Amino acid sequence: MTSTSHRVQRLPRAQRRAQLLQAAQAVFVRKGYHAAAMEDIADEAGVSKPVLYQHFPGKLELYLALLESECDRLESLVLEALDSTDDHKERVYATIAAFFEFVGDEGEAFRLVFESDLTGDSRVRHRIDALEAQLGDAISHRIAQDTGLPKSFSDLLGVTLAGMSQVSARAWLAHSATIPQADAALAAGHLAWRGLSSYPSQATLRGGAGTEADEGGAAGGGDGGA
Repeated sequence: MTSTSHRVQRLPRAQRRAQLLQAAQAVFVRKGYHAAAMEDIADEAGVSKPVLYQHFPGKLELYLALLESECDRLESLVLEALDSTDDHKERVYATIAAFFEFVGDEGEAFRLVFESDLTGDSRVRHRIDALEAQLGDAISHRIAQDTGLPKSFSDLLGVTLAGMSQVSARAWLAHSATIPQADAALAAGHLAWRGLSSYPSQATLRGGAGTEADEGGAAGGGDGGA
């Protein structure tokens, strides 16, 4: 009877929802979407299936709620990093470190975003595509401000930096026992900065230099269309 009364303990709706999402995250990360069952999630949370269905009508809706939460969290981390400094170099390092922070968090929720086995579902794919576009646009905007590159090149570099950051962070996780997170993020930052620092700063452009880069010549490596 003690176990039953514990299982039906009433919680405020928001607190119960948070508990269910936490349980679902553990199950989805451990088993993957397709192998996970609502019964597994209810057991993980210590509730009955009817309680779980009171909050989420099905497994997909539960997964989408988790995905939304994690996409929002990564976007917040990256936006905070982009706004954390006015120094171009420091901003590059901070942005990459944000991806490492996201991937390095306990619970491995990043797998819901970067390693979903449900990407064939249009709602999941749409949310992940939207996140990638939002991150790419935010980084691109800062690159354009700092370098004066035209939008086409800034957009390309924004998507490239976001992609490089998440792939390198996931690669680090596989070796996290031997490489500290801060060192790994710094190494990835060195790589990115060596490339981005080759573009002139906005201040240099305003001084009359860097015209070739502004016209796209530096990014294209050509003669600037002469």
